[in-house]
Amino acid sequence: MSTASVPDESSVPSSTPVIELRGLTVRHGHVPALHRVSVPLHAGAITCVLGENGSGKSTLVSVLSGLRRHDEGELLVAGTPVRFRSPRQARALGIATVWQDLAVAPLLSSWRNFFLGAEPTRGVWPLRRLDVEGARETTVRAMARVGVTGLDPDQPASALQAGERQSLAVARALHFGARALVIDEPDTPMTVARQTLFGQAILAARAQGLAVVVVTNNPRYAHLIGDRFLLLAHGSVAGNLTRDDVDADDLTALMAGGEQLTTLTDALTALHPELGER
Repeated sequence: MSTASVPDESSVPSSTPVIELRGLTVRHGHVPALHRVSVPLHAGAITCVLGENGSGKSTLVSVLSGLRRHDEGELLVAGTPVRFRSPRQARALGIATVWQDLAVAPLLSSWRNFFLGAEPTRGVWPLRRLDVEGARETTVRAMARVGVTGLDPDQPASALQAGERQSLAVARALHFGARALVIDEPDTPMTVARQTLFGQAILAARAQGLAVVVVTNNPRYAHLIGDRFLLLAHGSVAGNLTRDDVDADDLTALMAGGEQLTTLTDALTALHPELGER
């Protein structure tokens, strides 16, 4: 089983999911945090993961980001089984994660945060030096690609609004060639303007062909930006739906769980048996 490499993208059929979970199980002691979860995550599509606290959302993010190894089942990247040993391996295979607490250094400038650990240089050794002007220009262009214009790249990250800080993380992932983006939505509520700004960044990632996973507790926002909706309950898949299956009101009602979710899941599985196999 691979731990660090996947086939070149040009050799992978376009129908192959960027990431796929097959019967994936994660246990905390004897308690399953995820139980036989199966879902394909395709390029150019946004999958929103919804569920109450304790449903397994955070564990799913941990597995995809390389923080937690799965116990059973398979995690495939571009069709190749992998078992991450660290977040660095996940990043090396093109999986970028935007965390709730946003891994930014608040006192560093925006461009420093953008290039943190990968700063561009110019010249040759022993005269090689940091390309500050190039880094600033690249940061401004990359942020404009995700909808943030008029950025002062020298301002500290702490001066950015919540939506702008998250957009910075998305822009960084796009610039450094991510193939999948995992977004652990912040617990702190954002204003409509900030949600709109962040939504632009997410849609920009989808438009550039990334497989996007958004973990959220807001079903209406999920329905606005999502293509597919993975509902988790007690670590298991309680629903794997598309925009054609549910409207925003349905998705809001389903978040409450109960008989309505069970009834809809049973009905959809009867009409589409493949849903039960995912």
